[in-house]
Amino acid sequence: MTVAAGQSETIVILDFGTQYAQLIARRVRENGVYSVLARPDVTVEEVRALNPKGLIFSGGPASVYEKGAPRCRPELLDLNVPILGICYGMQIVSQLLGAQVRPGEAREFGRTALRVLEPDVLLKNVPRETTVWMSHGDQVRDLSDDFLPLAATANCPTAAVRHKSRPIYGVQFHPEVTHTPHGKEIFVNFLYDVCGCQGLWKMGSFIDSVIAGVRARVGADERVICGLSGGVDSSVVAALLHKAIGPRLACIFVDNGLLRLNEVELVESTFKDHFKIDLTTVRAADLFLDSLAGVGDPQEKRRRIGHTFIDCFKTAAKKVPNAKYLAQGTLYPDVIESGHSLAGQAANIKLHHNVGGLPAELGFELIEPLRDLFKDEVRQVGELLGLPENLVWRHPFPGPGLAVRCLGPITREKLDVLRQADNILIEEIIAADLYRKTAQTFVVLLPVQSVGVMGDGRTYENVVAVRSVDTADFMTADWSRIPYEVLATISNRIINEVRGVNRVVYDISSKPPATIEWE
Repeated sequence: MTVAAGQSETIVILDFGTQYAQLIARRVRENGVYSVLARPDVTVEEVRALNPKGLIFSGGPASVYEKGAPRCRPELLDLNVPILGICYGMQIVSQLLGAQVRPGEAREFGRTALRVLEPDVLLKNVPRETTVWMSHGDQVRDLSDDFLPLAATANCPTAAVRHKSRPIYGVQFHPEVTHTPHGKEIFVNFLYDVCGCQGLWKMGSFIDSVIAGVRARVGADERVICGLSGGVDSSVVAALLHKAIGPRLACIFVDNGLLRLNEVELVESTFKDHFKIDLTTVRAADLFLDSLAGVGDPQEKRRRIGHTFIDCFKTAAKKVPNAKYLAQGTLYPDVIESGHSLAGQAANIKLHHNVGGLPAELGFELIEPLRDLFKDEVRQVGELLGLPENLVWRHPFPGPGLAVRCLGPITREKLDVLRQADNILIEEIIAADLYRKTAQTFVVLLPVQSVGVMGDGRTYENVVAVRSVDTADFMTADWSRIPYEVLATISNRIINEVRGVNRVVYDISSKPPATIEWE
């Protein structure tokens, strides 16, 4: 494991199973310090190799006294590196240093009043009376005299602590979530006052380092292929590599007939006309739609789309002379999920992130310039590179495109209805200044028809569902509270302007138990 390009300060975050692990990492980076996630049993040698400025131990669902609960190596506490334990992380550190952890007399879940007893350095600039987000049933008990209590709640006398002689801190609450209003101050205090960070993690420096690395790696007579999808990640990769190697970049954009309204025109005008990038558009809508005829199963749709995409991409890639590298928009969460990071979590990156396994099939070497970044950092890079705002801030779009938003078998007519309805939705969300305030907003065409009345006539037409969610990490999400008057305008426009639709419904399911996409 190496440190990322463009920085020399690293905070290592041990993930004990919290749903907030990536959120903690992002909170650190938002404050100008690079962070990496690591498994709980990461070795001292692996941590030392990163030369960290500090360690953060995350929360987790287990109890530290249970058999099989995740544990860290005690030797980490002897590195003389500052440590911040959060919830479970505070409990494991305290236990390793001799304290007892037992179930509390009362559990604390949700917003809780906190009283700061000793501001110290960690709680500097935090009001004496404030609110924090709690999520625990266990508490640290019987602290030795080596610890100083910093804060308490009505039910938890050790809501924050500091070791008197070692740079070790703990908080029983969660400063990383927005429900803790002064959580940012706590992170700033830990990163800058405790760890001595200077805030060297900046996207401008990252861009310069990546460009230098790509130029050093790609030979003067070698070319790089980038598969454009119209999404943020691949667009930023293309702009970044074009800045690095200019005409030696060749982009391939496959029009599969499953894209949003005017998406082909947006991609071509941005990259071919504005950036003057060598762009090949493979117009294969008929090929894809013919292969999907009569197919209703979502997984079979994905399989056929994937195979057809590979065939189209391979044919176009073979026409690019001296192509040695394939650029992908792999992000840090993808690396974590693939099990190829220090976090060590085993899962598979989705097919569309790996361009269908093409590097192995075509003998390409991979270039993944964004593999150290989270999505919000990718957007910052895109803005610095001059990509248009409507592309940089586009909501996520699934790899199989509208195929998984058109439920049941796909037809060209259904796709036209879906595109028109989705375009109206996005127009109204933008007009209401909600686009940047929602994480993902789209229309789903349901395999349902309903009775309606238009004029003096009875109709029996399609139903569409509007889906809009708010989320920080897309692992969990809540439905967006779009004002009723905006929903009314969206519904009226879709029904009046999209022939074949007579009913609009709004999806108010959260994730979990529902997923964001319907298929």
